Amino acid sequence: MLGASSRARERAAGGDPCINCDLTEIGIDRGRFPAAGHLVSWAKFAPGVKESAGTKKGKNSTGHGHSYLARVLGNAAVAAGRSDTFPAERYRRIARRRGKNKAVVAIGRSLLVIIWHLLADPGARHTDLGSDYYATRISPERRKRGHIRQLEALGYKVTLEPAA
Repeated sequence: MLGASSRARERAAGGDPCINCDLTEIGIDRGRFPAAGHLVSWAKFAPGVKESAGTKKGKNSTGHGHSYLARVLGNAAVAAGRSDTFPAERYRRIARRRGKNKAVVAIGRSLLVIIWHLLADPGARHTDLGSDYYATRISPERRKRGHIRQLEALGYKVTLEPAA
């Protein structure tokens, strides 16, 4: 338990009490959850897409799940949103587009997947991608085209000249 706890502390969010709660609720038996998806589904953090004839069923919820674990993961996701890490930037991007509640569930799911991988592989270490991960993946040319398109949509005529 001590080794799993210390490896899990390397994840991107939450403090020691959060990790100890997660490990207490999940357990360290690797055979119980053969894949990360099994753990996420057990905790009811899997995306619930229930649709019939274009009508969404179940109010887009993922189910009742494990309320104590959901509360701990929700707090860890909100804490992650206030840090300068990859999950924080992902939280802000999702919250901007889809709302804070969906962002909390998405980041909570990501944290569960990280925990599963740290517990499943004793040699695994968590490496944060950094808060600038998304910004560095967009080429300058693409970013330039996007800004030009936005300005043209506002009614401006854009001509670019190289600086100096």
